[in-house]
Amino acid sequence: MGFSFKQFHVDDAGCGMPVSTDGVLLGAWAPLQQAEKILDIGAGSGLLSLMAAQRSQAQIDAVELDAQAATVCLKNFAASPWYERLQLHHCSIQQFSPPSSYDHILCNPPYFENGPHASTPGRASARHTDYLSYAELAAALARLLQPQGVASLILPWHNVPSLQRQLQQVGLHLLQQLDVSGRPGNEPNRSLLLVSKQSSDTAPLMSPIWVRDSDGRYSTAMRQLTQDFYLKL
Repeated sequence: MGFSFKQFHVDDAGCGMPVSTDGVLLGAWAPLQQAEKILDIGAGSGLLSLMAAQRSQAQIDAVELDAQAATVCLKNFAASPWYERLQLHHCSIQQFSPPSSYDHILCNPPYFENGPHASTPGRASARHTDYLSYAELAAALARLLQPQGVASLILPWHNVPSLQRQLQQVGLHLLQQLDVSGRPGNEPNRSLLLVSKQSSDTAPLMSPIWVRDSDGRYSTAMRQLTQDFYLKL
């Protein structure tokens, strides 16, 4: 089964987090075109790495802790047109020690800060910050980003202040924040973030977008972002 895009297929069976709108939004929004070396933290099925490979000529390292997800990710990489530029590392980001840093980092991090855990370890690690806290994520970004590099993230809108506090602790700055709601007029439920070691004089908050219009159809912004990936757009 899985999910077919215009240029690749993703099998997500056995992954803690299946293919989601969050992942597609992040992979489509991140400014990757000039990147030469990309890191995907918590690769899961490999969706973000595959989207990055389609949108750039970069060499891409993907880090995935869960063994079952890593197996699926490897299979998806091998079946893609870009397998020679994709490398999977089966370890935690805390243990990952590459020979050089990255000019772009992608991450769709775990988002539950408290509450019950999922019954399966893979789904728990994909969803719960116990497995990658915001402090650990911020430390990894500070350690692995090049001085001029950027990181693109997506997380729940109400969690942005928690992450921002951790970013400030390690000298990272929020360059852009794009809030996303399900429908026009609704409170945002997700935020796309661009993070860097370099500060900016411009306000980070961008005009918000929504996934679907009031009639249930994909919004213009959503169609423009994802038209290179979704088969029906």
